[in-house]
Amino acid sequence: PLFEGDRARLNLAHECVDRHAGGGVALRLATADGRFVEHSFAELAQWSSRFANLLEAEGIAAGERVAIMLEPSLAFYGALFGAVKRGAVAVPLFTLFGPDAVALRVDDCRPRLLLVERDAERWQSRVPGVDVVALDARFAARLAEQSDVYTARTAADDPAVFQYTSGTTRALPEAVRHTHRAVVTLMVAALYGVGLEPGDRFFCPSSPAWGHGLWHGTIAPLALGIPVGTLAGRFDPARFAAALDTFAITNVAAAPTVYRMARGAGWTPARGRIAKCSFTGEPMDGATREFLSGALGSAPCSMYGSTEVGVVLVDYPGFDGYVVRPGALGSPAPGWDVAVIDDAGVPVATGGVGEIAVRRRGTWFPIKDRGWMDADGYVHHAGRSDDVIISAGWTMSAVEIEQVLLRHPDVQDAAVVAITDAARGQIPKAFVVAARAGEAFEREIQDWVKTRLSLHEYPRAVEIVDALPRTPAGKVDRRALRAREASYPQGGHK
Repeated sequence: PLFEGDRARLNLAHECVDRHAGGGVALRLATADGRFVEHSFAELAQWSSRFANLLEAEGIAAGERVAIMLEPSLAFYGALFGAVKRGAVAVPLFTLFGPDAVALRVDDCRPRLLLVERDAERWQSRVPGVDVVALDARFAARLAEQSDVYTARTAADDPAVFQYTSGTTRALPEAVRHTHRAVVTLMVAALYGVGLEPGDRFFCPSSPAWGHGLWHGTIAPLALGIPVGTLAGRFDPARFAAALDTFAITNVAAAPTVYRMARGAGWTPARGRIAKCSFTGEPMDGATREFLSGALGSAPCSMYGSTEVGVVLVDYPGFDGYVVRPGALGSPAPGWDVAVIDDAGVPVATGGVGEIAVRRRGTWFPIKDRGWMDADGYVHHAGRSDDVIISAGWTMSAVEIEQVLLRHPDVQDAAVVAITDAARGQIPKAFVVAARAGEAFEREIQDWVKTRLSLHEYPRAVEIVDALPRTPAGKVDRRALRAREASYPQGGHK
């Protein structure tokens, strides 16, 4: 069987760690200081069991929250699975959060314990009422005193993980709550979206504090007995490339931004070694897609869904006979009924643009992205529902304009948002990262889009910036761009 547990007795940590304790490598880590280290399933099982026993000794009961703010390491994964093994709820937090961001999330989930790398006293002053513990000598001594065996006692529907989203759709942080059963439902994405299978040497540089790095980059591979590979510290294209070579990686899952940054830094992967390459979080620009296809010898595979419903569109990496369609989000994953619906919630005709939706409990549930489905059942992206721009009566796609901008040889990155315009209601504004600047260059890239997309669908305002703001998961932070625009004097946009 794929899992040892059942509805009455299922524990995510047991399925990911303990049942594989007789196996080999569990973790392949590129550390922030440039080292490449490995840890076995046995080490992870022992560390997590000691932590589970420590939590029990400290009186932390099943269902209580344990927040973990550590870089990827044996300690991070041990604490994550140790909390889950205990029956507590693991709450991974991003290590680059400042005090206010941590306080907001702590106030939301109210953990009994917050585990940090260092400076426990400083963090304690910001989150009163929570026991803050650092990875210091005292903690190491307490952990070493605990037994390295722990028997989990949870059921499939018991809470296991609170995961905070990295997107910008919520004004305040809100945890998505997952039960131990999530390890079972995750397998559709693991097998058909990431293409995981025994023997893969897998790598996902996304932080395990966020959805992609946690579920697809950590829990999915470990549940299948496949080692996790990742980076600690801030993303660096050179360390990413070195890790892929050092660990002889054959399957990579990352955000398109990661591949784009690696390409820009001169990454030249060994052709034929990486057999499966997937991406999620945002559409991939054509230049990066063409680079990967040429360098790897196979097309990068899209995986698409949402935090609320999971992965619903996949490109079946590694499957014989499936043809990846460039630019498409993929085809429906097994078990999902996907359609494009109109404002009344009715599926539109083939090729019609509407909102991507999945059928749940007899009704269509919209995912907040616009798209269209071709005659072969591939779904294509047409921008976020809130990224549609209506200018002088014309409906435009911010994503479509961005794709054309990114094909300009001097444009390194670009994002388009709607801004208010007295005459047209809204106009598209492009924030562009480029080596060139000046009014002549701005007119050049406007003409570039006009001649390739439409005489009416182009960025009527352009601003050259040093970098685009991004969420921790690597997505463009459009809220920050809109806030930047709103901070200008009225009519002050270019």
